[in-house]
Amino acid sequence: MPLHKDDPKSIGGYKLVDRLGTGGMGVVYWGRSRSGRDVAVKVVHAQYAEDRVFRARFRQEIDAVRKVSGAFTAPVVDADPEAVRPWMATQYVPASSLAERIRDHGALRGRELRRLALGLVEALQDIHRAGVVHRDLKPANVLMAEDGPRVIDFGISRAAENHQTLTETGQMIGTPPFMSPEQFTDARTVGPASDVFSLAALLVFSATGRGPFDADSPYLTAFRVVHEQPGLDGVPAPLRAVLERCLVKDPAERPQLDVLAKEFAEALPEPDPMDPDTTTLRLADLGTGEETYAGTGSAVSTRAGRRPGRRPLLAAVCAMGVLVLGTGWYLRFGPGFADGEPAASSASSEGSRWAAVPDGWQPWQTTMAEPAQRGEVNALARDSEDPGDADCERYENAVYCAGNNILPIRLDGRTGATVWRSALASSAEGASAGRNIFELLGVRDDTMLVQRSVFGDGGSGRVSIVALDTESGEQRWARALSSENLDQILSGDLLLTPDPSGRLVTARSPRTGADRWTVQLPGDYYCQFTTAGSRLYAHCFPDDETQDAVVLELDHADGSVLRRWKTPPASGLLGTVDGRLAFVVGSTPGPARPEDLRFDEIRLLDPDTGAATTTRLAHTYDGSVRLAAGTLWITGANGQVAAVSPLTGKQLWQTRTGVESAGRPTYDGASHTLYLASTSGRVAALDSREGTPLWETGAHADQLESTTKSGVLLYGGALVVSTPDGTVLSLDPAHPGESSSPG
Repeated sequence: MPLHKDDPKSIGGYKLVDRLGTGGMGVVYWGRSRSGRDVAVKVVHAQYAEDRVFRARFRQEIDAVRKVSGAFTAPVVDADPEAVRPWMATQYVPASSLAERIRDHGALRGRELRRLALGLVEALQDIHRAGVVHRDLKPANVLMAEDGPRVIDFGISRAAENHQTLTETGQMIGTPPFMSPEQFTDARTVGPASDVFSLAALLVFSATGRGPFDADSPYLTAFRVVHEQPGLDGVPAPLRAVLERCLVKDPAERPQLDVLAKEFAEALPEPDPMDPDTTTLRLADLGTGEETYAGTGSAVSTRAGRRPGRRPLLAAVCAMGVLVLGTGWYLRFGPGFADGEPAASSASSEGSRWAAVPDGWQPWQTTMAEPAQRGEVNALARDSEDPGDADCERYENAVYCAGNNILPIRLDGRTGATVWRSALASSAEGASAGRNIFELLGVRDDTMLVQRSVFGDGGSGRVSIVALDTESGEQRWARALSSENLDQILSGDLLLTPDPSGRLVTARSPRTGADRWTVQLPGDYYCQFTTAGSRLYAHCFPDDETQDAVVLELDHADGSVLRRWKTPPASGLLGTVDGRLAFVVGSTPGPARPEDLRFDEIRLLDPDTGAATTTRLAHTYDGSVRLAAGTLWITGANGQVAAVSPLTGKQLWQTRTGVESAGRPTYDGASHTLYLASTSGRVAALDSREGTPLWETGAHADQLESTTKSGVLLYGGALVVSTPDGTVLSLDPAHPGESSSPG
């Protein structure tokens, strides 16, 4: 992430190159020493720097980590706990976390699992040898570096010999699925054996994609950790016997680390290096900037545009969350596996292009009018003459949908069951009020945002933005708006809302609705907002369609205009390629939307210098377009699909499918697959490199004349498809013909 304008240029003699992340505790920067050494610099937020107890805890963290040095830990290289804003520099480790590895590619096998287990044992030996107990060993705190795992984030560790902790009475520290029983019952007794318990829970998760005590809530998880036996189904038999001994409730009965090193080596034997099935291969696709690694029992591929070796160090990002648990509370540092993507099952076959589906997933099909477990009944959609224009978005383990006379709902991504339906249509303004349009704006920060328009029989209406809690469906906040000139957008952690004149745009917090900043836009222009990379842009089109459009880059922090360029009047900004903004340009004046374009040129604009190039295409394209992996993917109304290079304008391939009136295609870089769906719910998969059809399903829904297109969402290794008539279904791309069960 680029540096903010108020970020320091250097800390402690380290030049700051980029932001790696930010959390509740502080900001983490990618820094560089005068000699060229890369480090991750954690800087405490100003409000905590004034807190005496917090500063003492940070000082304790530095002292603890400085004692640890080993091949499988990320050591501290410099620190100043007494600075105005205390900071600490650690080794920069270019790797993704174990949580991300499991989330994206499923459970570990063979050599990869052996390397993890033995590496973590060695890391814990170094940690304990220094007199430190980690206390929060979890997938988010293990980095999968090329030369072995790294244990990071000692922010909540403590010196074993220091019996006076800085925590208050009743405070528990850790992350429930990987905490030991003693962390819940008596934190004062926590010692090295607690890390052994956490190590075993982490290895169960690594081998199966799920933890040994997983439950529907942290409270049930805590109960299971303290009182119930672990669930070890799916763990290889020799390893299972070792982990059972590590997961006993009594710390004194757990094996020592030196014993574990021998037992893990026996339970996870080294594969034969001459076996071709266990030889690590590296396949590079230079055209898309992707790299794929195939190894022992599982294929590991990076997302589009992310290369191993360039992954920022998440080690020092301490995103602090607080959860009440009985009479105590615990702090959760780091991204936390429970807050990320659904864990992948280990059931996928070796050698398959398809990733494993999430654990517990099954094929399903439902409608947005099905009865809900909680909340409103489906009267609005049931009694409406024209329900439709429905749209969905995936967020964590759920799918959120809304539409024309379709109340906002949350679906379970694994089963399709309707978890809750919003009660926005009250008795005063329900079905009797006429037409209710709920346009899904997006889901951010545990908040579902919808634009609600209520129109009476006379045509007059009221428009508002409503924010709903993703867990309960209850309303967090709402803002009334004018029914004219509306163009909301979610950009990162901002909701951008124009005023009725279209001249002023206010950035709000999605979670609270609080104003962040307001900016004035050019007069006599209609502006669309979009993000490209980490930057925020306003693409503004004049009332006089013969004049050029204007692109403004806005500062994400305060809305100020950083740069300004001109573009052709009929243009659409799709994203970035090769560091430049990519526009498609058509012959018809006015804003070009990705859902419905007719264009024959590609314009590339350098956002730093303003230099622009325009390439004329050999064909005029008409349809929906998406820019991903350095390629324009274009779907036409007649089922035709094309791939075009935005750098050269060359058509890479063109294929005819039976998917008519498809929406914007969905690109999956991990499997090199392009997915598209028609408004009737017909789904097709194409090989993105050659355009070769892989499979195509029949229709799943009623065909509607709709302004909303069908969409395909990636849900771990599964797909979720939503259609304008309110049908939602999920299928396994490895077995698309499997029957779906009602949600």
